[in-house]
Amino acid sequence: MENFTFLNPTKIVFGRDTETTVGVETARYSRKILLHYGGGSIKASGLYDRVCASLKAAGVEWIELGGVKPNPRLSLVHEGVRLCKQHGLGFILAVGGGSAIDSAKAIAMGAVIDGDVWDFYIGKGSPSDALPIGTVLTIPAAGSESSDGTVITNEEGWLKRAVGGPFLYPRFSILNPSLCVTLPPFQVACGAADIMAHLMERYFTNVTHVAFTDRLIEATMKTVIAQAPKVLADPDDYDAWSELMWAGTIAHNNLLNTGRIGDWASHDIEHEVSGIYDVAHGAGLAVVFPAWMKYVLHHDIDRFVQWAVRVWNVELDVFDKEATAREGIARLEAFFHKIGLGTTLASLGIHDDRIEEMAKKGTDGDRRTLGNFVKLDSRAIADILRLAR
Repeated sequence: MENFTFLNPTKIVFGRDTETTVGVETARYSRKILLHYGGGSIKASGLYDRVCASLKAAGVEWIELGGVKPNPRLSLVHEGVRLCKQHGLGFILAVGGGSAIDSAKAIAMGAVIDGDVWDFYIGKGSPSDALPIGTVLTIPAAGSESSDGTVITNEEGWLKRAVGGPFLYPRFSILNPSLCVTLPPFQVACGAADIMAHLMERYFTNVTHVAFTDRLIEATMKTVIAQAPKVLADPDDYDAWSELMWAGTIAHNNLLNTGRIGDWASHDIEHEVSGIYDVAHGAGLAVVFPAWMKYVLHHDIDRFVQWAVRVWNVELDVFDKEATAREGIARLEAFFHKIGLGTTLASLGIHDDRIEEMAKKGTDGDRRTLGNFVKLDSRAIADILRLAR
């Protein structure tokens, strides 16, 4: 096990009607804020009205910036930065899923500097501060409600890049599972795939003697596998939503990182796919992750066997470890199919004519490798994408 320091300062307010407390929580930090959200769903559901009523009752004024899209765009981040500076806003409240929250984090960094926040995403300088943010979560998926990271897409070149830092943890996040009941099935499935990917990125590690966190990650994966089909079958199942929403937060709040070094190549490869083709992140991960597994399988087949047996209940074939491991991968693919996702690039409507471009962009023209479990150069990334065709 590696040395580690664990600190997660995000206050979680969980349960029914908790969004009505957002005004009181926000007023602790500022009385003049940016209210940041996506499309019209929060207005159609009545959530927007409840949030505004709570803010007003707490004496909080706000400037609005809607329009966040999946794979949130840098251009909207720039507009948010401008509004924060122009109006002297001291806090950002994100209402929505991971895209709205990631966009809010980017705005929060940009609002306290003179330069372009995109520089941080491409490694030019290191961020050290940000405006405080809070969230009202509407979909379990990205885990950004309690993480220290943000991912943004720059429309110029369609680059999708990440930044992290302890100042990006939300001060509070409000999680009401009831807010999820109107989600379209495809969004639910993409969210479940994203959560699974966060867990698997951490699970496949070269660090030994991490049995405790292995078990925690396995239990969280089994929770997602059990609960995602339930909420798809019955969107009004509050208890199943509760399990899935809390699993999504725990999957990415860094508790399950402790003492281990995750991989993260599949996320980085998917960023190139969704950066160019603008596919949903979870849908892209459902394609990339099984292909990555098939490519790196023999690096540590015992870990894949453990995962197959413990998570997918595969019967151990003591004479053929590879068969056991491959059956685990097959059951992962079957799970993705069961919840309505494809596992090939073709299922996303993507052909193989830009595979080399994605591989080169992912490695910054072969100036870096991706992943920790197995280091991947552009040739390896291209091979993985071809396995995903």
